[in-house]
Amino acid sequence: MVGAAAGTAVWAAADGAAGSPPRVSIGTGKAPHTLPKLPYADNALDPVISSNTIGFHYGKHHQTYITNLNNLVKDKPDLSAMTLEEVVKASAGDPAKAGLFNNAAQVWNHTFYWHSMKPGGGGQPSGKIKARIDSDLGGYDKFKADFAAAATTQFGSGWAWLIEDAGKLAIVKSGNAETPMAQGKKCLLTIDVWEHAYYLDWQNRRADYIAAFLDKLVNWEFAEKNLG
Repeated sequence: MVGAAAGTAVWAAADGAAGSPPRVSIGTGKAPHTLPKLPYADNALDPVISSNTIGFHYGKHHQTYITNLNNLVKDKPDLSAMTLEEVVKASAGDPAKAGLFNNAAQVWNHTFYWHSMKPGGGGQPSGKIKARIDSDLGGYDKFKADFAAAATTQFGSGWAWLIEDAGKLAIVKSGNAETPMAQGKKCLLTIDVWEHAYYLDWQNRRADYIAAFLDKLVNWEFAEKNLG
């Protein structure tokens, strides 16, 4: 099993407004940043994502981003005093801070990705998120096709996202460590399409991984909590 120290939390549960579901706040921890615990056992996403993939992706890749980030903010009081989310936003778009952004954003993106999935998830949503998908994106079937297309056509490494932008849901994709959060967009769900996210289980069949993610893993409760 892949372990992780609790330490300074990268994510924390936060209560929403009265009558709304609790929200998961990601990026609230400050340096030294530590690898957050997975919200499920490392074999809980089998057979879509194996414990072998989790071991490398979470235990090695995610941890490396955290180690690199801590080294970059060490002995820099201004950066150490910032939350992870603040570091991402402060370094976004600045070529001189590319290394800082890449590692901080990848810490945030990966933590968000783990929570975008759950054992026995996937399929059609219900409640408020369903109503918004119907009104803003033309219904679940169109959302599924458009989200899969965004994830499949992201050239090279990157992400596909369900976001809220200016009061409307939207599907966007981003390359490498880029994240809509850095531009002030509200992220609801993401899928990681870097090869390290799926190659041990799916090899070059990215489209099959994306379909299985949508059918069997999507955590719609997380999306609704993020919607607020």
